[in-house]
Amino acid sequence: MPGADKTVLITGARAPVALHLARLLDGAGRRVIMADTPARPIAAASKACARYHRLPPPRFEPEAYADAVEAMVRAEGIELVIPTCEEVFYLALTWRGRKVPARLFAPDIDLLAQVHNKHAFIGLVDSLGLAAPETTLLRSRDDLDAVRSRSRELVFKPVWSRFASHVLLRPTPDFLDAIAPSPAMPWVAQRCIDGDEISAYAVARAGRLKALALYRSLYRAGKGAGIYFEPVEDRAARKLVERIVAGTGWSGQISFDLMREADGTVLPLECNPRAVSGLHFFREPARFADAALGDGPEVTPDVTAPQTVRLAMWVYGLPAALRSGDLDRFRKAMREGQELLDWPDDAAPVKAQWTALAEIAGVAWRQRISLQAASTRDIEWNGPGDDS
Repeated sequence: MPGADKTVLITGARAPVALHLARLLDGAGRRVIMADTPARPIAAASKACARYHRLPPPRFEPEAYADAVEAMVRAEGIELVIPTCEEVFYLALTWRGRKVPARLFAPDIDLLAQVHNKHAFIGLVDSLGLAAPETTLLRSRDDLDAVRSRSRELVFKPVWSRFASHVLLRPTPDFLDAIAPSPAMPWVAQRCIDGDEISAYAVARAGRLKALALYRSLYRAGKGAGIYFEPVEDRAARKLVERIVAGTGWSGQISFDLMREADGTVLPLECNPRAVSGLHFFREPARFADAALGDGPEVTPDVTAPQTVRLAMWVYGLPAALRSGDLDRFRKAMREGQELLDWPDDAAPVKAQWTALAEIAGVAWRQRISLQAASTRDIEWNGPGDDS
């Protein structure tokens, strides 16, 4: 029965959204087991985490990962598994190939792959009769040359990517020589839309919307992941999310990057079939759990103040403010933003973020990659060829 699950596994314990979800479900009376590949993720330090299991990296050891997850589910008596990051793809593949005695709170791998693919997602939106920006698939130099003359009107990005990594925004034609799309590593060229960015986080069950938070990111880690968020309201955005969720029969968490044009039209840019920071605008455990996992009515956000991770603001927000010369805006944001890691009687994760950051920094140093790339290197899923 929906809502009857007492022992829940939340994966992706490195992510603040996984910690937040654990706190919500623990507060609603669930026993929460957590798992991920780092040794010391922030969520493992939380009182909401009954036990933490360290797993093999799914991107590099998918079979060992699947073995470990299945064994954990059986040993812990887990009834429901809730992914929060891109490990959702590896879990969906595990559920397709094995008889794991727990429900996976996510669609099948085919639908996950379709919405994660930045070109296929736009095709899905078109098939539902919804407006979307013109998006061209690039699989060769010839495809690239065909749009080169319009490059200043377009956004270029890999089909499989996250955090706006490698995005080229209205580049000059000569700058396109830096990329080489191929069938194995395709790109898209999407019409660049002027307007206001809106991010959407949703939970759905069988195509029915159960929770929705709309927000915008005022500060980001580089070009991509937001680190300071404030809620917004937009009826057109809500209607768009409802239509996509209903049209796909979605069950699980799903998120979107949207753009609102000057006339109020809201267009979808891309989809992330996982949790994002909009989850932090929900803080009432019982209402959220009843809506997301039970038979309760749709839950609306109960947090109105901006949410942030102060450590990330010092690492990324302050340098951005210094570059732009807008320190007053930064100071105001730091005064008004609530630390999203704070939770009554659960202070340990705030301190644990330092050890978690040190572990990620170690990966970044060894692999000679950015902190952001290091934070997801072992769980990224870059298409069907990346699951073995």
